[in-house]
Amino acid sequence: MKDYYLLTTDHLENCLWFRDDSDFKVAMNYVAIQVALCPEVNLLSFILMSNHVHFVLYGTKDDVICFITLFKRRYSAYYRKKHNVKEFLRRNNVDVKPLSIMDESLERAIAYVQMNCVAANVCSHPSQYPWGTGNIFFSRTPISGTRLGDMSTRARRRLLNSNCENLPEYWIIGEDGFIKPQSYVDIKDVEFIFRTPKRLNYFLNSSSKAKKRLQTVEDNLPAFRDQSIMGTLPDLCRSLFHKHSIEELQEDEQIELLRQIRFRFSADANQIARVCGISYARAAYLLDKA
Repeated sequence: MKDYYLLTTDHLENCLWFRDDSDFKVAMNYVAIQVALCPEVNLLSFILMSNHVHFVLYGTKDDVICFITLFKRRYSAYYRKKHNVKEFLRRNNVDVKPLSIMDESLERAIAYVQMNCVAANVCSHPSQYPWGTGNIFFSRTPISGTRLGDMSTRARRRLLNSNCENLPEYWIIGEDGFIKPQSYVDIKDVEFIFRTPKRLNYFLNSSSKAKKRLQTVEDNLPAFRDQSIMGTLPDLCRSLFHKHSIEELQEDEQIELLRQIRFRFSADANQIARVCGISYARAAYLLDKA
């Protein structure tokens, strides 16, 4: 029996799903490819965060689990090849939560997904976050870009990092280099569920992630993207210690590096652990000594 589900992967503690924008773009295209390969599943909302992902899907439980499993497998193969990381995401569990259309849990789940980027203090509104469905509902802005059918097979394979040919030719590739979510997300269903933009905004503003955003502002938690901080680490190691990576640093040097990251980027222990590739316990230990 088909139903609605919220799928959430475990948060990676000491590494990132996406090290740079090119990783995000590949994953965005892999989401689209997975939609094409799983026509029995409808995608309503999703977001790609630095160390986890969320999807709201409609289908049987077996089919939605298959969807996320194959997406993880495809992206993991790309990540392993690019970053030389073995068994990436193999032990990354997925929580599968059924949703009801009778008690507004579906609306709350979609709002929860949309507001993840806001709660992380990456942006002030979901529409400003490109890696998901943040700006596609109740939007009357026409989709601009290039139809897949207007691209050569070679160009499509190179752009999508895939040999998959079973993609609708009317799907649109945007200027950012990934298939626009408007091409494959079930927008009409989501807009029917919320009925009006005002009602969608109500759920966005009253979601648990919105409340976390208020706490984040008060506590001055991370305001810099993980990828931005990670990109500065080699330069910090070279300028501070004349070394190339955190693996080369002695403990006292690691302490100073983490102190600098916390000071320069207002990063907390969780974010520092992710960008440095160390456990939370190790990050907290070093920060206590800073």
